Amino acid sequence: MVEFKREKMELVYDAKVVELYKDYLTTPGGNTVCYDYIKHKRGGGAGVLLVDEQENTYLVRQYRNSIDSVDMEIPAGGYSFVGEKGIDCALREAEEETGFIPQKMYHVADMVSSIGTFDERTDVYIGTNLRSGTIKLDPDEYIEIVKISVDSAIELIYKGEIVDSKTIAALFAYKQMRNSGIIN
Repeated sequence: MVEFKREKMELVYDAKVVELYKDYLTTPGGNTVCYDYIKHKRGGGAGVLLVDEQENTYLVRQYRNSIDSVDMEIPAGGYSFVGEKGIDCALREAEEETGFIPQKMYHVADMVSSIGTFDERTDVYIGTNLRSGTIKLDPDEYIEIVKISVDSAIELIYKGEIVDSKTIAALFAYKQMRNSGIIN
């Protein structure tokens, strides 16, 4: 097994949600390397692909500064506190951003989408048997809800119009889980 030994971590920048470190390690060959390491202060968050009885999903269209563009994504958000359960976070975000509360939840994965530099974990779920709740957007959230069939959303992945990794994983997982009978 390849083992690296962490020698020290040097804080470079402390922001609202993340900390940026220089991460000094000794390689198995004895060399010292320095990697960038971004630590998420609350560990990450969760998201849920909401699917109704007609196989429509409800994505949120919102501006993302990291790509300086608008993207369509599953409803998602950060944990409210360290140790919050992913399913609780996903349920809260679904209602807050779309007004839907799934009655049935399927766990897809706990993802680390940028494993080369960032430790943020995202718990991904699929939610079905939707009932109405109440939209409760944060003051700085500007979201448009997009009702779209699962198949049409997958086509948008291939067109480059959906680029968010948790959304891509959730859509493909839904199709696989539906086809294999896990979701019926």
